[in-house]
This record gives sequence, C-alpha cells and structure tokens, in this order.
Amino acid sequence: MTTAPLLTGLARTTRGSGPGLLLAHGAGGGIEANYGPILDGLAAQHTVVGVDFPGAGKTPQSRTPLDADELADQMVAAADAEGLETFAVSGYSLGGPVAIRLAARHPERVTALILSATFAHADTRTDLAASIWQQLYESGQHTLLAGYLNLMAPSENTLNTHTPTQIQNAAEQLASDIPPGTADHLDLVRRIDVRTDLAHITAPTLAVITTADPLISPALQRHLATGIPTAEIAELPTGHLPFAENPQQWLKLITDFLAQH
Repeated sequence: MTTAPLLTGLARTTRGSGPGLLLAHGAGGGIEANYGPILDGLAAQHTVVGVDFPGAGKTPQSRTPLDADELADQMVAAADAEGLETFAVSGYSLGGPVAIRLAARHPERVTALILSATFAHADTRTDLAASIWQQLYESGQHTLLAGYLNLMAPSENTLNTHTPTQIQNAAEQLASDIPPGTADHLDLVRRIDVRTDLAHITAPTLAVITTADPLISPALQRHLATGIPTAEIAELPTGHLPFAENPQQWLKLITDFLAQH
C-alpha cells in the first residue's frame, strides 16, 4: 500500500492491481476508517485508490467550505495520477453523493457505481442528526459526541450486544479518533444535493441499502436508488457501519457486482 499527497494536499491510498476502483468515504471517517476491513478484499482484483477528504486521514483540513465538484474532480485527479483511464467508484455515506457527482461530471470515465448507506440530499431527519453531530464536535464535547454516534450509527441489534459500560468505554476511545475535518464534512452533508444528477447516471449502479440504519434511513436510501435509471438494489441487514457489522457480506456485494461489470 502507498499513501501519497496530491498536488492540492489531498492524500491518497493505493493498493492492489487490476481495473480501477475509486473509494469515497463518509463524514467524520476516512479511507482506512470506513474501508479498512475490506481493502485487501477489494484490492485482490482491483487497483484501489482512496482519497481522504480534507481533515481526514493524512489530508490537512480545508480553509474553505468543502465543494462537491472539487472533491469529485480531486478523485479523478487521483485516478489520473495512478494511470487509470477508467474506473468504478464506491461511495459510502457522504461519499455517495460525491461519487454521484463524479459520475455525472465524468461519465466517460466511470465503469460502475456502488452506493452504500447513502443519500442524494439530507432530508429533515438527516439534517437534524448532522446538525447535532456538528454542534457536539464544535463544542468540544467529543466523548458525548462519540456516545451519540454509538447510539446513531450501529443497528439496534448490534448495539444491544454490548453493555452500557462497554459502550461508554468505546465512546472514550472513539473520542480521541474523531478527525479534525468532521465539522466541515457535516457542513457538506447538510448542503450537498445531487438529486438533479441522478437521471443522468449511465454507469451500472448498485445501491446497497443498510436496512437497519438509524442514521441514514432506508427510505432515504431507496429514494436515491429509484432516481437512477441503471440502479439495482441489494439489501444489507446492518446499521450505518457495514464495515464493522458485516464487512464480508458488504465486500461480497461489491465484488460480485464489479465482477459483472
């Protein structure tokens, strides 16, 4: 695996060989945080290139508000730097609308699109969840924020396999790992809207619906999928953390789809 900066200061992680696969991560996450458990599996058949958004991974925090077009173009720049003329794109959570914008802006480059636990725009419920997340981060109450994320991200079944003490300990550990760009990511979650792009997506698309997701409702995920003419739907019975709750099944859904396209 190599990690290298782009000219603009965005860091990229490259692993494996074969057809290209770009990864776009979620708010308050990063390539390693959101795709780490399945990176080796993805890289077994693909040249995987993941770009850490500003304030995540090894990428410095942005001095200006994040822009979906710029992030999409930076992902293409990362592909260019790795010599990939065409590539599939996998977008998780916030990475989903960024991946959609990329596919709409550069349709000739995208061979397939995989959208997991994601949305085309933040509805009222999602905006409220993101607003509380953002305010807790900006207030410095990071342990409380981590507790909120432990409530809002895993499925109810997964959460209830842990004791309150275990959840508190997990929150204390998570609090120290929250990336500095979190508030910027959440600001973009609340602003981004790619609904007008959906009808223009021509690449084969798989929408992975996390059916027990407390953060991004399955209904909002399905609404995205119905707007893309080429979209197929696969259900994954997890909360918002497929990489933590069922990484092998998530990996299989992605790799099986890519093998067909």
